[in-house]
Amino acid sequence: MRQLPPLNAVRTFEAAARHLSFNNAAGELNITPSAVSHQVKTLEEYLGVKLFHRLNRQVALTTEGGEYLPPLRAALDQIDGATRRVLAASKSGPLVISVAPSFATRWLVPRLPGFQIAHPDIEVRPIIAVKLADFESSDTALAVRFGQGDWPGLTAHKLMTEDVMPVCSPELLEVGPPLAVPGDLARHTLLHVIPRMGEWRSWLSIAGVTDVDPERGPRFENVSMAIDAAINGLGLAVTDRRLVEHDLERGRLIAPFDIELPVNGGYYLVYPEDRGGDPRIAAFRDWLLGEVEAADAAAGQDGAGR
Repeated sequence: MRQLPPLNAVRTFEAAARHLSFNNAAGELNITPSAVSHQVKTLEEYLGVKLFHRLNRQVALTTEGGEYLPPLRAALDQIDGATRRVLAASKSGPLVISVAPSFATRWLVPRLPGFQIAHPDIEVRPIIAVKLADFESSDTALAVRFGQGDWPGLTAHKLMTEDVMPVCSPELLEVGPPLAVPGDLARHTLLHVIPRMGEWRSWLSIAGVTDVDPERGPRFENVSMAIDAAINGLGLAVTDRRLVEHDLERGRLIAPFDIELPVNGGYYLVYPEDRGGDPRIAAFRDWLLGEVEAADAAAGQDGAGR
């Protein structure tokens, strides 16, 4: 258990020490100078030391009081900052979420109506962004990031890893060369994502293909653009099945090979460590983790049925 002094006495001592005046502290706290003196005495009795030298018309900190003040003030400042953030968050402003384009459009946005039904009082405002969210200088409350989950100062909840595989439009196979075995990719266009240029090389390696140039073909800024290009018949993209599950279900994409490549890293929901008490963040976090769990369970059932 924490050994905490009387917190009202602590608050009174900090004000008196800051002003070096019981009268001025009384004015700030809207109490009488005698009440300030009583609270300070209560704290001194609890600690067993004198915190002030009481002079004729003023007070001065003792050595013990001077040592006690800085960490006490820092703790009160932290409590004040955290309280202000929670109070501000509990107001009716939108919950701003920074999300990578592929995760937003392919996975999150189709599920957001479910959150709005469950929490009609919370307005969710997704911001599609490639750059990392700046929590200090923007109104961003949460972000979904791809990485290892080790961002200093942020709480990170793992959502999902990726296992990528080639996908393409079914029309591509109707009008183009055959695609019966991975080696047939030599006669097809490979679509690349610039920040993840090594994925085709790695997939071809685990598929045992050595005579296909893993770097030829158009390059796109993000996964979502490459998937759109694949849907429109430009070539084959490598992506995680979960990001294109709706396209696969509707027949806009097919997966010609049942070979998946585990990717180092995953998607994480992140927010500053001191914002966990924001009820809107807690509501969205719990809902999103529940959606991920439900999607994984459904995928497991589908896999067992194949």
